[in-house]
This record gives sequence, structure tokens and C-alpha cells, in this order.
Amino acid sequence: MSGIFLLLQALVYFIVLATTFYYRRALGLGVFFCVLGAMHFLETYLAAVYFIPTPFGLISPGSTILFSGKLAIFLLLYIKEDAENMRQPIYGLLIGNALMLVLGLLLRVDFQPASLPGYKPDLQFLDQMGLLMILGTGLLFVDLIAVVLLYEKLRMTFVTRRLFGRIFACLAIVLTFDQICFFSGLHYLAHVPMSALYGGWIAKMIASALFSLMVTVYLRYVETDTPGTPATAPRDVFDRLTYRHRYEKLIEQVGRDALTGLQDRGQFDIRGPATLQNSAQNKLPLSLLMIDIDDFKSINDQYGHPAGDRVIRSVVETILSVLRKQDALFRYGGEEFALLCLGMTDNAVMAMAERIRLAVATASHSGLSRPVTISIGVASFPRHALDFPTLLARADEALYHAKALGRDKVYTQSFLPTS
Repeated sequence: MSGIFLLLQALVYFIVLATTFYYRRALGLGVFFCVLGAMHFLETYLAAVYFIPTPFGLISPGSTILFSGKLAIFLLLYIKEDAENMRQPIYGLLIGNALMLVLGLLLRVDFQPASLPGYKPDLQFLDQMGLLMILGTGLLFVDLIAVVLLYEKLRMTFVTRRLFGRIFACLAIVLTFDQICFFSGLHYLAHVPMSALYGGWIAKMIASALFSLMVTVYLRYVETDTPGTPATAPRDVFDRLTYRHRYEKLIEQVGRDALTGLQDRGQFDIRGPATLQNSAQNKLPLSLLMIDIDDFKSINDQYGHPAGDRVIRSVVETILSVLRKQDALFRYGGEEFALLCLGMTDNAVMAMAERIRLAVATASHSGLSRPVTISIGVASFPRHALDFPTLLARADEALYHAKALGRDKVYTQSFLPTS
């Protein structure tokens, strides 16, 4: 009977959290984070005092279901978003738990609560819970770095090349580490018996398989779009889980185009080859679109350079309104732009290129008595090229053909890959 109860609890937990996560675009990630935070006290409380006897030892729903499920949900957050978003609730939990401990200690300073029939404040229990919650959140921080690194690195074996196998391996390894560390704290603070160590570990391995299956189903059948590019290097993961990204953002501004706010040619030269390498490692197609504003010199000559600048900004805004969140647009130079699209089929890329072309052609430009159009050349890895310089050359050649056909065109060719 207890097995059915735990299974039902796991299903309810995952369905509610996954549903909240799925609607994050409409509700905001803050709602999702609040749901996670609200469960943290219940998770720690149950892990400390609520145990179910089983033939293989004591197990706690707080540790087995709520914590294992939370780790799986965080991994889902990383896969679909990034390490920076995954970082935010961890710091919130650490600050909130520390605040609870400090406020509990301040209640002892010259403060006597009124006596109420049937109620007696247990400040010692509050201290105990505060310490356990800080321990749990600190472990969670370490767990998340480990689970992300394992997820990125476990690609070599037959088992972990498959999504379910990789997720299960990550959760099983990290939860084994967590079980040993958190039980040590429980044993010291709450005198939990040793049977909870091995009983909880067996239960967490079962929970790992269950939650891995649910995350896999979610990724296969619910959110099937290509996730953003994840961090792969250990140092990069750690930096993104800390606040070093403020420095990175400052550095990033150096590579921004002042007129449009887009990343500039230098950033394109860095990110282009790196994105193609990531594309090859993950066996995802990569498309490069070279975009040029048609007859732009005549706009400057007829209406002046300030009007030309307004046209460039307007075209950029129009293009950005069509793109996906993970697409990267660069100002390549003058009136020319480069667009990197990861994980799109040839048909999907051509359809998006047509949407971009049409959106620009139908946009209005105040002060101009003529339409503004663009030409687009498209090349894709691995269909047209196997390295980035060749991919750029193919896209640039396709752009030339688009202009030769009369401008306001999208063009691609079926080049054979070159080694």
C-alpha cells in the first residue's frame, strides 16, 4: 500500500511542477520558482521526521519523492533553459533558510511567548529545521553542478547516449552522494537510525528511474523543440551557477554594435565556429543566413544617413520579431547581417527566411516613399559545408545569387559537403 501511495505522490508532484514549468512563458519562471520554494520546508520536515518502514529499511517521502523529484525538475530546467536560470532558486532558498535561522535565534532575546492551551512554541525544532534546510540547500547547490556536468559528459556508453539512460545515470549517481551526506546531517541532528541510510538509498534509486522516465516523456512528447545551447565545460557551469555572469555581461557589451545593439562581427567570428562545433557534437543541423538590405546606398543618398540608420534599426527589429529565442543575429557589417539557427530542418529554415523577407518587405518606414527589401542567402551544416569558413562562403555565395535574381529573394543551393 505504501508503494502505491509513494507512486501517486510522485505523479502528482511531477505533473503539477511540469505543468507550471510548461506555462512559464505565460506565467513567468517566478511562479515556477515559488512552487519549488513552497515545497522546500515540507520536503525537509518529512525527510527529518516522517519515515515509512519497508522490508529494505526506513524511507521518507520527503527525501525519496520530493527531493529526488526536485533534482529531476532542476535538470529539466537546465535542459530547456540554462544554468543561469537554474541558479536563481538555489540562492533564494539559501538566503531564505539562513533568514529563518537568524529570526528564530532572535526570538530568544528577551521575548517570552504567551501561554496558549494546547500549544507550546518549539524553538529548538525551528533551529533544527533551519540547519537541516541550510544543509539541504547547500547540498542541492553541489548536486546541481554535478548533475549538469554528468549530463553533459555521459555520452560515451551505449546506455547514456540515450536520453533516459543519461538522465537516470545522472540522478542515480548524484542522489547516492546526496543520500550519504544528508543522512549524516540527519543522524547527527535528529538521531535518525542507520536503516534510513540504505532504505532511503534503495528508494532513491527507484525514484531516479521513475522521474527519469517522466522527464524523458516530457521532453519527447510535451516540449519537443530544440533546447538552448547548454554549457559544457566544468568552469563554465560553475561560473553560470554563480554571479560571475555580471562580469561576462560587461565583457559581452564590448562586442555589441552601438547602432542596433546586436553582437558585432567579432562576436560572430567567435560564436560561429563554436556553434558549429556544438552542432556537430549534438548531431543537430546548423543554418547560416546572410541578410543584406537591398539598394541601401540609394537610401543614404536620397534620404540621408540618419534615415539610413533608422532603416537599419527598423529592419533589425522586424527580423528579431520573427526569430526564435535561441537564434543569434549579428551585424556583419554596414547593411549586412548574419543569422545562426541551430536545430532547424532545411524546410523550416527556408520557411523562416521567407517570413523574415516578407515581414521586412511589408513593414512601413516613416519618411520613405519607397519600400525596403532584403535578400537572404542560406547555407546549412552538414548539407552544404562541414566547417565554418566553408559554410560562410556558401551562404555568401547564395546571397549573391539572391541579389542576381532581382533582389527581395531567398536563395539556397544543394552544395555537396566538403571536407
